[in-house]
Amino acid sequence: MSTRPAPASSGAPGRPPAPERGPLAVLCGPMGAGKTSVGHALGRRWGVELRDTDQDVEQRAGAPIPDIFRNQGEDAFRRLEHEAVAAALAEHRGVLALGGGAVLRADTQAELADYVAGGGVVVFLDVSIAYAAPRVGLDESRPLLMGDPRQRWIDIMRERRETYESVATMRTLTDGMTAGEVAREIERRLRVAARGERHPHRHAH
Repeated sequence: MSTRPAPASSGAPGRPPAPERGPLAVLCGPMGAGKTSVGHALGRRWGVELRDTDQDVEQRAGAPIPDIFRNQGEDAFRRLEHEAVAAALAEHRGVLALGGGAVLRADTQAELADYVAGGGVVVFLDVSIAYAAPRVGLDESRPLLMGDPRQRWIDIMRERRETYESVATMRTLTDGMTAGEVAREIERRLRVAARGERHPHRHAH
């Protein structure tokens, strides 16, 4: 997994200002929200690498995520996931995609809050079941979707929505949008936010 630092200066036209530490943007959200594809689209636009904590966990464990769940249990997986998130927030200077449940641990939430306090951006990629289903496939190869995959996804999203919203600095609904369209929308909103910060007392007419 590449952790090549992104240049501190904004070399790509739409690239947002770099925070004090960590990625240019962190993407969170449920299975099927498009975190990986949107992350790749943002990385191409900004000339930086995408890092995915699910891949980091598999590299650290030397096993696929379903095997970690099966052989070690969800608690062990979440510990590995937290370690992966903490390392990526410290090291990576590109775009970071989090696993769907990575935001559940309080210590991970604290890491994200510190990152945001230093100027970081956390984007909650929201999605409805109608659009998530074809992206995920909703099959039982995903450990948390055993049984009735569609209903499990709905239940998990209901349980996690408040947490996604609490850690995020921006929410973007991805329904009906391509990854490139979502990336452009995120970039546009970051530009608007940056202009607002430069002119905090200017009022739109």
